[in-house]
Amino acid sequence: MVRRILAEIKNPIHRGCFQLIYACGLRISEAVHLEIKAIDGVNKRLRIIGKGNRERLVPIPTPVLQDLRRLWCQHRHPRWIFPNRQRTKPVHPKVLSRSLADAVIRAGEDQHPRPTPHTLRHSYATRLLEHGVDIRVVQMLLGHANISTTTRYTHLTEPTRASLGHLLDKIMAGL
Repeated sequence: MVRRILAEIKNPIHRGCFQLIYACGLRISEAVHLEIKAIDGVNKRLRIIGKGNRERLVPIPTPVLQDLRRLWCQHRHPRWIFPNRQRTKPVHPKVLSRSLADAVIRAGEDQHPRPTPHTLRHSYATRLLEHGVDIRVVQMLLGHANISTTTRYTHLTEPTRASLGHLLDKIMAGL
């Protein structure tokens, strides 16, 4: 679903921002205010200043890093990774939210509630947990001060239900 929606976003700045939100679990406010100097290309990390001015380092997947480099070669803004159309400041979160809402409809994913930029962050956390990443690591990557905030991502998804079913079948065999 995420790939279909991102494919419908034609503005490269918007698509790049959503790609980064999804690939790194960022809040929209964190993504739009990212500066070029926040990227550590050698170590493939982003330096994020989150809520409460807390800093965290988030790994950035190689394909996303390569896409960001190509994006920067297109706009070459000296400060912002995601500049606005006038190139005076970062793209506005409301502009991004509208762009995503339009893409969701074009992708045929018009569901209620409609996916938002924050849905991409939720999807990131859910995928990490589904692939066995420890919840404390997910907490650190998301920048949550309290583990109870992270536990909201532990809801049962279809892959988790399927694997749970197989596990229970195995454990309960021969009763």
